Amino acid sequence: MVRVLELRAVGWAHSFPVAAGARAARVWTAGHLESLDWARDAPDTVHSVLLAVSELVTNAHVHAASTAHLVLTWDGRCLHVSVADADPNLPRPRRSDERATSGRGLAIVAALADTWDVHPGEHRKTITACFRPPGGTQHRDGTDLHGTERRDGPP
Repeated sequence: MVRVLELRAVGWAHSFPVAAGARAARVWTAGHLESLDWARDAPDTVHSVLLAVSELVTNAHVHAASTAHLVLTWDGRCLHVSVADADPNLPRPRRSDERATSGRGLAIVAALADTWDVHPGEHRKTITACFRPPGGTQHRDGTDLHGTERRDGPP
């Protein structure tokens, strides 16, 4: 017997050159989060996503001196926030002195995200953070990821 597994997700991708800055990535992300039904009911999660986007894009710009390639993917359980840059060197945790003005980006992402990981590549790396909002597996148009209509009560 063959079992068929269907997975649907929605996603967006955009590249942010160093000149665009992290603000452009936050604004772009906020616009796409508005299409996810859970976003209006989970302002803490939205804030965490936006702060993580800012940190990850800034890291790509500052430490890799490269364009930040941002991908958002909502799979119905987790919003995956991935940022790739042109530096294949993997980040190393640093102890930051309380007077230091940098060195806390990945610690902030780790504190905000439900999970995070680094994916090495030959000429790049990608850092992905997962954010699981409370509830919500639906889009604002009333459909879930399988295209079925939302019901406000029991069937």
